[in-house]
Amino acid sequence: MNDNPPEVTVVTPAFRAARWIEAAVRSVAAQREGGSVRVRHLVLDGSPEDDGTAAIVARHAHPDTFYERRPDNGPADAINRGFASAAASGSEFLAWLNADDFYAPRAIERSVAALRAAPNAAFAFGRCPVVDAEGREIRRFVTRFKEAWHPVSCHAAIRTLNYVCQPSTLIRRCAWDAAGGALRTDLRAAWDYELWLRLWRRGGATRVPGRAPLAFFRWTPGSIGGAGYERQFAEELDVARADAGRLAPTSLLHWFVARGIVFCYRRMNAP
Repeated sequence: MNDNPPEVTVVTPAFRAARWIEAAVRSVAAQREGGSVRVRHLVLDGSPEDDGTAAIVARHAHPDTFYERRPDNGPADAINRGFASAAASGSEFLAWLNADDFYAPRAIERSVAALRAAPNAAFAFGRCPVVDAEGREIRRFVTRFKEAWHPVSCHAAIRTLNYVCQPSTLIRRCAWDAAGGALRTDLRAAWDYELWLRLWRRGGATRVPGRAPLAFFRWTPGSIGGAGYERQFAEELDVARADAGRLAPTSLLHWFVARGIVFCYRRMNAP
């Protein structure tokens, strides 16, 4: 084990998450294997009642795993609160993992290495397949479409389409602080994309090399990506326009791309 491994704070916002939370917690715990990184895991539960999440987290007790249940103003509010604790702990890197998503083995170690190799980058991202409730990969064409943008990743590209899948990201804490140190809680679906745009002004992103996934995004009919995709793409267009200008070429391209994606999602979700 390294004497002073880099410290990462991972925040998991939870709300009535007992069905999914164990896979997320176990995947975070697995990131500690080998001792190359120190992982603090904060599970912040906004559920009004105990649905069993606390007991599940307790089954995977670790000195660097913390659970708290208290009201919040949605997941962005919980993440902001969790990231605020990272400064006091000395965490160099930040991530959030939603309760229904989960990491691949060595995801954090690989992401830290990518950021160490690109010292000016604000965050790192990589592959993130979509899976269903049972963890089976679905919507492969959605994943491949986003990955097609990875080789041309730049500020103009991210303004045109959000091809960064949030569970596969790791953020440098100093860049988070420089970008304002908070997710926008007035947004309900695009607060991650709005953050990527701000971080691009603080050094941009680097891709984690290799074909192995970093994380898995779980799609269900009740998730934001399932039931709330139209609002998500509308908000993403708004924040892209705010970043680049309403009539900027990237904003116009974003409008066309978003319309096409929404059309495809409607067809996929049709009974």
